[in-house]
Amino acid sequence: MTASTANAQRFREFKMPDVGEGLTEAEILKWYVQPGDTVTDGQVVCEVETAKAAVELPIPYTGVVHELRFGEGVTVDVGTAIIAVDTDPGAGPAEAPAAAPQEAAADEEAEPQGRQAVLVGYGAAPSSTKRRARKPQPGVPAQPEPAKAALQAELNGRAAPAAPATPVAPAVQPAPAAPAGSAVPAAGRPLAKPPVRKLAKDLGIDLATILPTGPDGIITREDVHAAATPAAAPAEAPAPVAVAAAEPGTVDTAARERRVPVKGVRKATAQAMVASAFTAPHVTEFITVDVTRTMKLVQELKQDPDMAGLRVNPLLLVAKAFLVALKRHPEANAAWDEANQEIVYKDYVNLGIAAATPRGLIVPNIKDAGAKTLPQLASELGDLVATAREGKTPPAAMAGGTVTITNVGVFGVDTGTPILNTGESAILAFGAVKLQPWVHKGKVKARQVTTLALSFDHRLVDGELGSKLLADVAAVLERPKRLITWG
Repeated sequence: MTASTANAQRFREFKMPDVGEGLTEAEILKWYVQPGDTVTDGQVVCEVETAKAAVELPIPYTGVVHELRFGEGVTVDVGTAIIAVDTDPGAGPAEAPAAAPQEAAADEEAEPQGRQAVLVGYGAAPSSTKRRARKPQPGVPAQPEPAKAALQAELNGRAAPAAPATPVAPAVQPAPAAPAGSAVPAAGRPLAKPPVRKLAKDLGIDLATILPTGPDGIITREDVHAAATPAAAPAEAPAPVAVAAAEPGTVDTAARERRVPVKGVRKATAQAMVASAFTAPHVTEFITVDVTRTMKLVQELKQDPDMAGLRVNPLLLVAKAFLVALKRHPEANAAWDEANQEIVYKDYVNLGIAAATPRGLIVPNIKDAGAKTLPQLASELGDLVATAREGKTPPAAMAGGTVTITNVGVFGVDTGTPILNTGESAILAFGAVKLQPWVHKGKVKARQVTTLALSFDHRLVDGELGSKLLADVAAVLERPKRLITWG
């Protein structure tokens, strides 16, 4: 066994698992251990937030934490190692399981001798072209090539490149009294061909201010054009100033805005809502119903011994009414299989309950809700809501839903047009119950009234079926004894 193999067996890496159905990433919310802590097989080491919920991760190794690969708040792809554990801490000094960084550092130090790495590709290769040494001008001291380049850039009104530490001879510095972009003292007449002199004259450029780049110190046409470039710059300078000037009455709001990365539950919700809204053709219908008898039944059930210790509220009876209506119209409990071009009719109801949590909206569901008694439904509904508010809902609890209820009435809202949960056929919005004037037995009386809204996938549910489904839910809530006669 080689040393590297033994080292790999000693240091075990725990990778980010797929804790949901096909999730690709998760954010590390909190570490429960630190390097040097002892861990055992099955011990929870961190809490992560997936696109569906917060989940605690147990580690499958026993040993000492060697390294935490990522800090809290970092989003990590599934399959990436997040923690390394030394499974044999008594074997001697610990060695990093990764490749020795010294080799990489040595490579980085050696790299500047050739082409240097940049963000994309590599920088320019060192030039192998050698130029002929220029003959010095009479009376003008020789100067290094970098100094000439910097000086020419300065004369042309451009930013000078970074110069080496070699000091520039004072003789080549511009005269203090000269205007910006000019003044290179030169002894004698500058060397230039007649056409170049005419060009300089036409452009108003003094040849004495140009640093020659041609052979034997001759000024070229390119030198003249380069020196003339800054002349056009002042004419364009006022434009940025005008743009930068703030208009009267303009308020800068950037300091009062906050930007938050889209991730976790919020990201998953956004993707699901967009996919649903632009995939399933939505239809929403509304009905207003007198639920006075249902509200009385809620109060009676709270006193029933069979419901002792259970949370009884109007949502419980709305859920039961929805289940009874679906039993009468099972064709509405279906799913659209685009890949196989099939409609999947389901003989079970996994009832989703939209829950607002500190991390965003989630929709856990009660499995096989249609087969449960009222006390069983109340128990599971209470557990589902409590777990969701604590942020402990497992991904499995949010998978496989068939229909959903959203209780917007708890916010005092009359109703809305809910968007289908992806893959489901219908969603029922339960609005606020309010005391309103209502015609009851031929007289106007104050009754407890609510508005229901049903959105459904029009590929699966046509107008007649959707209308009958919503009407039956309202009928049960108007006369809750139908829970017995229809159930």
